[in-house]
Amino acid sequence: MVIVITGFLAGIVAVFITVPVQSYADSVRRAELTDAADVILRRIKREIRLALPNSLRVSSSGGVNYIEFILTSTGGLYRDEYDGSSAGDFLSFTSSADKTFDVLGTLPSNPAIAADDFIVVNNVANLLPANNAYATGDPCSNCNRAKVASIASNTVTLATNPFAGQLRPASSRFQVVPGGVRAVTFACPALTSGNLTRYWNYGFFPSQADAIAALPSLAPANRALLAANVTCMVSPPSSGLLNIVLTLTDPASGEGVTLFQQIHVDNSA
Repeated sequence: MVIVITGFLAGIVAVFITVPVQSYADSVRRAELTDAADVILRRIKREIRLALPNSLRVSSSGGVNYIEFILTSTGGLYRDEYDGSSAGDFLSFTSSADKTFDVLGTLPSNPAIAADDFIVVNNVANLLPANNAYATGDPCSNCNRAKVASIASNTVTLATNPFAGQLRPASSRFQVVPGGVRAVTFACPALTSGNLTRYWNYGFFPSQADAIAALPSLAPANRALLAANVTCMVSPPSSGLLNIVLTLTDPASGEGVTLFQQIHVDNSA
């Protein structure tokens, strides 16, 4: 009799406990989904903010959205005869044989410039076709990207000087592109839930379509799965802002969260 009464009472209590417990489990799942989606967007935003000015490219192909940019690690100012410097080794815009220049001030140290990195100056290919950091080749021609051969004190020695013959920019600013990273692509499915993947170190392609075609053949060391069960809606940059709508779905429950992120894109070379 006691067992029967106990079972009866347990059944009554279970009715009142099930809903709160289920609500708690739902809240935990939604919080974890939201946190994971936020981390993904923060990762993308952090890297895009390090993109080389005017290098961001957005396109869609085969139901996948692709965000491509050239990642920079640091930058500085080169000595120029028109920036007030009265001494030192100036970056030459007239002689391709002059492959050295001094950095104004101290060299960047965290991270430092290293051999096989790239120096990029005045990346404005939309205005001047010769100032294109996406140009193919190493060394490249008709471009504004030079590989670093060596560093000694404050002097940078380039493998070649592609800046000779180019218009001298108003600013003596340069950016450094890591030789082991170069261009980066985030690939995210647009229509059906799938994998968000980061690709890097596949070179430089004048056309984003050519870059996308090269991604499947990349070695595993140059690709990373950032998240599964994701869809993204990406709009091309407008007024200096890149808009991303990311949906992350829990496969067990079928429930998903959607976050919207606006990322400021630096277009000042």
